[in-house]
Amino acid sequence: MFMKKTLLSAAAIVLFGTAIANAQAIEQPGLFDNVSIGLDGGVTTPIHHNPFFGSMRGVAGLHIAKQITPVLGLGVEGIFGVNTSSWNGFRHSSTAFDNSYVGVYATADLFNLFGGYQCYRRPFSIDALIGTGWGHNFVNKANGSDSNYLGVKTGLNFNFNVSDHVTLALKPSLTWNMGGGYRNSDLDFNVNNAVFDLLASVSYTIGDGFQCVQPYNQAEIDALNGQINSLRGQLDQSVAAANAWQAKADALSSELETCRNKAPEVVKEVTNKYNSVRFVFFRIGSSVITADQRPNVEMIADYMKNHPKSKVIVKGYASKDGNYDFNIKLAANRAESVKKMLVSKYGIPADRIQAEGEGIGQMFDEESWNRVSICTLEEGK
Repeated sequence: MFMKKTLLSAAAIVLFGTAIANAQAIEQPGLFDNVSIGLDGGVTTPIHHNPFFGSMRGVAGLHIAKQITPVLGLGVEGIFGVNTSSWNGFRHSSTAFDNSYVGVYATADLFNLFGGYQCYRRPFSIDALIGTGWGHNFVNKANGSDSNYLGVKTGLNFNFNVSDHVTLALKPSLTWNMGGGYRNSDLDFNVNNAVFDLLASVSYTIGDGFQCVQPYNQAEIDALNGQINSLRGQLDQSVAAANAWQAKADALSSELETCRNKAPEVVKEVTNKYNSVRFVFFRIGSSVITADQRPNVEMIADYMKNHPKSKVIVKGYASKDGNYDFNIKLAANRAESVKKMLVSKYGIPADRIQAEGEGIGQMFDEESWNRVSICTLEEGK
């Protein structure tokens, strides 16, 4: 009855601690994650009716465990007592071992149980352990026959996590012989049938431990879904715009192909056109007509006075030196300067003059020549 109550209490504590640790959202590890394999070595000695240190013998063992949650771990172990001494003056057994114990156990990480999982592996932790298994005593035939018994084990593991995968541990524990042992008592936690083990172990853990994840409530999930739907709508709009531009590109490509396939037209060059063109050059950054350029404006005015139906188109240009926006305005001002002089100085009606800026000029290789107003005279019909 006592054993049953103890096991139920331990299970309740572990489940409670597991619920606390899992309050932090943790990504579920894989089947072979958080599996550890370790070697154990130390000493064992009976508790009563034998010299504590005189009956002490060496033990060695192996364990394999898996951490199910940040609190709960399960494992199997095998421990073998080295045949170095005998209990109660008995003769040594004929084997290399005096006894063996193979069992299963559960552990509870006390730090994670009461402090919660901190999303990282602590450098030091303490596990509470409870387990059960099959024990076997190797006895010299002169003293009787070998015996088997049900063992129940409790203990603590003091873990020093020297890295993310390697752990050194000091593990004191008590194991009760529930079959009566040497004293043939009833099935019970009788200290006369208990042994004390003190083991040191080194183990290697596979995997990266438990990974914390950011939990989201339903409102946050709905907000994220809204963002996703909005992005999908934007994507659809972008696809539609891209398709429209592609259609325009296809149309332009078709027009270009039509122009390429069109038979070339021979245009007869009109000669002596330079008689109707006059140039007015300007200094860099200026739209003022200098004295040396005024004769060119006067020639335009004389022509228009001699041909009352003629008109003039004045196109102003700027060189690419300097600020682009400034040059655009400067080109328009140069065309306007020629128009103003024709109107104010020579009396040419403004409606016979078309003045407009053409921006950056690239007609001449000599850059300074592109600071110009080109005046083209047209005879009226």
